Amino acid sequence: MIFLRSFVFLVAQILITASYAMFALATAPLPRLARFRLIAGWCHVMVWLADAVLGIRYRVVGKANLPRAPAIILSKHQSAWETFAFQAISPPHVLVVKRELLWIPFFGWGLALTSPIAIDRSSGPRALRQIIELGRRRLAQGFWVAIFPEGTRVDPGIRG
Repeated sequence: MIFLRSFVFLVAQILITASYAMFALATAPLPRLARFRLIAGWCHVMVWLADAVLGIRYRVVGKANLPRAPAIILSKHQSAWETFAFQAISPPHVLVVKRELLWIPFFGWGLALTSPIAIDRSSGPRALRQIIELGRRRLAQGFWVAIFPEGTRVDPGIRG
């Protein structure tokens, strides 16, 4: 049963992502924040789909404690789910991502339109300077900045 539900989710995700990417590309001329809000709709659909098909539910604790001004989110990266859920839970934000994600057809095109901070992780100090420079710009533009400090997905209870 788990395999069947996972397969259904995967097929639905592929079909929705391909069609939503065409919509996302059409948002390119819009201002950055408007574009983000429309493209983030895909994440809302993925979170709903994960709930409806896979039974993945969540509860947000302490959301009222978030500052009103844009800030930096540091998160443990345990799965792809939290990258979707952040869009549905938190204020408009950009992700610090490995640049290779932008090369993925459909998904990467939509991701690129959300103004992520795409870095070459192998470039060391240069990547850090890029995060600082672009991070300041995105904060000034009204976006929060989400970073996964461990750099990649790490199993729960393990430190990267």
